[in-house]
Amino acid sequence: MSDFVLLDVDVRGVATATLNRPQVGNAYNEEMLDALIAGMEKLAPDPAVRCLVLRGAGKHFQAGADINWLAEVAGYDAARGYRAAMATTRACKLLNEFPKPTIALVKGACFGGGCGIVCCTDVAFATPDAVFGLTEVRVGVAPTPISTHMVDAMGLRQTRRYALTGERFDAAEACRIGLVHEVVAPERLEEKLAEVLDAVFLGAPEATAATKRSFLGANGLILDERQMSMLAHESWTQRASPEGREGTAAFREKRKPAWYRGA
Repeated sequence: MSDFVLLDVDVRGVATATLNRPQVGNAYNEEMLDALIAGMEKLAPDPAVRCLVLRGAGKHFQAGADINWLAEVAGYDAARGYRAAMATTRACKLLNEFPKPTIALVKGACFGGGCGIVCCTDVAFATPDAVFGLTEVRVGVAPTPISTHMVDAMGLRQTRRYALTGERFDAAEACRIGLVHEVVAPERLEEKLAEVLDAVFLGAPEATAATKRSFLGANGLILDERQMSMLAHESWTQRASPEGREGTAAFREKRKPAWYRGA
């Protein structure tokens, strides 16, 4: 297991996955995605695991894709670029379909793929300092691996606004549009988590898994390989496009991209 995702399971069966690249706001790269996938594949079938809590190390939850990694991915050949995009797609699928309740605790930055992670969890809490944004279009890429999950969590109307404008929004707005369930003061976050965990433990494990599987299946939210392939293909082709290259370069150089037209 990579140090980029720290896994722990306590005696009650509460699994915690801590995204652990605090020096870059826990931005993800392929190694982090692979570690998250491996962790979920290990935890999902384990009958001793009753739920999964996701946290971010340091000040932030998850700041989206590592911009330096995106710049590297833009130069990959087609096969490798597709594999990188599929890693994001598969990680989100596994989290969305994880057979036990999942809980996200969000603080600080939550951008791009970080919002995707939150969309894939069953319960999400944010502290008042949390800042959100579906910012992919601003660096010339497309959030296709998380698109179905965003629409499920926030509805098409809100997703269209925030994914197309890249606007940032606060925790109160994230709660209003359904991305998170509650805004919780930092000093109460662990108490709130304990309350929800107690509720989870009152539910029968197999009944809980069946309920979640039924909800997702009845609403077309269990992705098959064809759908995943389409989402990953759309993602890597945009990452490797001239816009993807220009967007990541502009971000790294702290300048406006070439397509920007100011007032």
